[in-house]
Amino acid sequence: MSDSLLIIHLILMTMIEKKTRQQIIDLVNQEVVPAIGCTEPMAVALCAARATEVLGQRPERIEAYLSANILKNAMGVGIPGTGMIGLPIAIALGALIGKSEYQLEVIKDLTPDSLEQGKQYINEKRIGVHLKEGIQEKLYAEVVCSAAGKSATAIISGSHTNIVYAGSTADAPRNIGLEAKHEEQGGIKLSLRMVYDFATTAPLDEISFILSARDYNIGAAHQAIKGNYGHNLGKTIDRPLSKGIFGNSIYSHIIARTASACDARMGGAMIPVMSNSGSGNQGICATNPVCVYAEENENTEEELIRALMLSHLTAIYIKQSLGRLSALCGCVVAGIGSSVGITLLMGGGYEQVCSSVKNMIANIAGMLCDGAKPSCALKIASGVSTAVMSALLSMEGKCVTSAEGIVDDDIDRTIHNLTAIGADAMCQTDDLVLRIMTSKGC
Repeated sequence: MSDSLLIIHLILMTMIEKKTRQQIIDLVNQEVVPAIGCTEPMAVALCAARATEVLGQRPERIEAYLSANILKNAMGVGIPGTGMIGLPIAIALGALIGKSEYQLEVIKDLTPDSLEQGKQYINEKRIGVHLKEGIQEKLYAEVVCSAAGKSATAIISGSHTNIVYAGSTADAPRNIGLEAKHEEQGGIKLSLRMVYDFATTAPLDEISFILSARDYNIGAAHQAIKGNYGHNLGKTIDRPLSKGIFGNSIYSHIIARTASACDARMGGAMIPVMSNSGSGNQGICATNPVCVYAEENENTEEELIRALMLSHLTAIYIKQSLGRLSALCGCVVAGIGSSVGITLLMGGGYEQVCSSVKNMIANIAGMLCDGAKPSCALKIASGVSTAVMSALLSMEGKCVTSAEGIVDDDIDRTIHNLTAIGADAMCQTDDLVLRIMTSKGC
């Protein structure tokens, strides 16, 4: 190859590399965003807010038609700033004070007065919540607001803020959600090798924005200590009795700081967190273990930035084939992310990162999701504990082999074995979980 052709080739390769980096950066910015409260009821509140805006006046009646997974994740979770759980108050506040421009922070303008209005709206029995029949899409919300003989509909499908229709109810499409779609977020198909190479080699100034996840989610953990939220798992692990069991160690601090943020979020604290792939708990689990380890291990800021990026982008990669909502608990996905992030902070390379992923999948692959609720902190603690253990094993050269369970020699095939189980094989489990949840006396 002549010198001029070699120069042209190098320029083209640089342009392609930069384009790929920008696609990944855009993807992370799309999937790692602030949210207040559990993202499923907030998505329904956002849908209600948008339908109300189209209606142009306070609704006299609201009907919400939701996918099974939205119902499952919204039934038992605290709604920020209300002291209440579940969909009715989220829908009421979305319609009464919500602004769709706020996205997943849709009810951040909540005041004591507007909360009382929301409670009164519920007492007047103006809200109906229904299972949307005949759809395949797991993330689907359709809200119909009506008043004075008029009605407006908003529909969210595929992702928590993806409003696919907002307009007259009479003109609303009838075929949205009939087919499940696994979208390639950001138009780029990831692999673990691509994720690792990007996180470890991208120019620091292009990826340092990921530190905002630390600011939100470690901040949420500190705020949680000021109140009593959920089951107080984080505070319990920090107390003297627990220190006699767990010790005063990096390990116990990782679990406590992660569980505390989840306690607050699931308990309805008006505290924003940085979510990942539409889940605040996944954002917390992909962030706090990495940050706590980096601080106590005295890693540099650059090492923290790269580990956080690796953690979050690994979770995004897994969700590409798993789907945003599934029968698989999100702590499995985000736990894998935090495990590879911690592995990187321990000095591990790509081989050790792959080992951490395999160790994680061999351990907690089958943890099911039975809705968003205060006890999610317990599952997150299990996921984080496994993440640390998996990272330690990988650094000792220990890795679950392809002779064991669903682990394959190929790391991406191993990940897709996990997501195939969560997205497809566990569908009947998901249906049964919802039936159990909706048939309980409470």
